[in-house]
Amino acid sequence: MIASKKHVLTLLGLVLTVAAANVFAYTGQKLAAEAKISIEQARATALKAYPGKITDEELERENGGSGLRYSFDIRQGKVTQEVGVDGVTGKLLENAPEGPNPD
Repeated sequence: MIASKKHVLTLLGLVLTVAAANVFAYTGQKLAAEAKISIEQARATALKAYPGKITDEELERENGGSGLRYSFDIRQGKVTQEVGVDGVTGKLLENAPEGPNPD
């Protein structure tokens, strides 16, 4: 019985570790070294522009601004807004309802 408790605790620890790692991962994280602002700063800017629940976030290369952009899908009620924040300057690049063909 003790061995099975040990296995359960080990498995639980592994599951929690993987879950915690996924909380901090986002699409485009490999570009983060090029960004001058952190994703936390970008999130704060995005949520100030459109309060709600972030349902998707990524760091990507895209035309406009510095070319490095954090994109957030933020849901408020039944509306999902796409908010873009420049990864170098931290300026708001986009704040518009998500189109019919989301990324």
